[in-house]
Amino acid sequence: MSYKTCPDWPALMELAPDLQFKHMTVRDAQLPFEVVGQIRSSLSLEDVEICCDVEHHVVNAAHTHPEVVAALEGTHWFEVNEWATTGPGADAGSSGAAPHAA
Repeated sequence: MSYKTCPDWPALMELAPDLQFKHMTVRDAQLPFEVVGQIRSSLSLEDVEICCDVEHHVVNAAHTHPEVVAALEGTHWFEVNEWATTGPGADAGSSGAAPHAA
């Protein structure tokens, strides 16, 4: 397995300071079967990269193949901008706000 810190980490830290974005293959990310099943069979899961925080289920769509991003829509995964604005990360800077149900 090879994980690389996202080169856009400074900007991502501004947007979502509690997350650690890494580049890895889709296979290494161990995405759920229902997600992997939606990805075109012509794409190699060992070659296609995803930029994400696996622990928090957040993907950086700007650095991820569009088909992988589309497969993640409607699951428990968030896109980083969604995480930071309307998802769990939106409450990181405010106190007393109700958490977003995922």
